[in-house]
Amino acid sequence: MDTLDQLYKIGTIQAEDIPTLAQFQAKMAWETEEYKLDTEAVEQGIQALLDDPSKGRYYKFLHEGDLVGCLMTTYEWSEWRNGQVLWIQSLYILPEHRGKGLFRKVYQYLQDQVKETEGWRGIRLYVDKRNQAATEVYKSIGMDNSHYELFEWMNS
Repeated sequence: MDTLDQLYKIGTIQAEDIPTLAQFQAKMAWETEEYKLDTEAVEQGIQALLDDPSKGRYYKFLHEGDLVGCLMTTYEWSEWRNGQVLWIQSLYILPEHRGKGLFRKVYQYLQDQVKETEGWRGIRLYVDKRNQAATEVYKSIGMDNSHYELFEWMNS
């Protein structure tokens, strides 16, 4: 077991984690996009995911028992690959825990799940074009920003 494994643990969230996770999401939205989230709506969204695991899964990152980060995965069906693709979303790590290899550890954990789960084909994520620090992290762990570009429309 390496030092990173001793320092940080990955777990699944519980209902009591929801207020902290909603605050993490509000911090992330403001930090990356200067977007103010309605934390009550975020709490309801996290609860909806807990109530219906088919929507995805939320992970928490612990350091000495304290919640220091999180991410959510959701699923995309790919008929081209005849399988599921995991989407990483809602990634947030407290600033004082960044740059220590925590995301690399979590990414490896997710890669192992994909390799071991029949019908799972890969991992995707999206990042704000202005977030160069995150882009460099994703490239450093072997992800690429392939030939796809993301377009969206939100009714909110």
